[in-house]
Amino acid sequence: MLPRTIFLSRLAGLFCLVFAIAALMHKAEMVEMSTEIVNAPALLLIYAMFTLLAGLAMVLAHNIWTGGAMPVVVTVVGWMVLIKGAALMLMTPGELAGIIAAGHYPDFYYEYTVITLLLGVYLTYAGFSARQPAQRV
Repeated sequence: MLPRTIFLSRLAGLFCLVFAIAALMHKAEMVEMSTEIVNAPALLLIYAMFTLLAGLAMVLAHNIWTGGAMPVVVTVVGWMVLIKGAALMLMTPGELAGIIAAGHYPDFYYEYTVITLLLGVYLTYAGFSARQPAQRV
């Protein structure tokens, strides 16, 4: 397994795990913050820029579609983050609010969060249980 795949699996996995656990503990605050971000154009722009930057970094560093489940999942996560960042940059706050409303985010909050939690569990486990290649001396 490539060291880059292992690193990104661990990084994305731990991020998803910590975020999901925090989100499960603070539903009301998270729902309120998502609404506030959409209604604050400067904050939305900063959020969009960092999301786009993270997605670009993942895709440029790891666009691997073969080699088993873990490399493909890491690549898919990178592309999803990139697409989300681009969408946040290109959409108006009204369009984003419409998407949040159409997805019934407050109603399905725990379902969305559990998906993130499961992704985090998988990537963290896969990343920390993967074999590192032998290092050259």
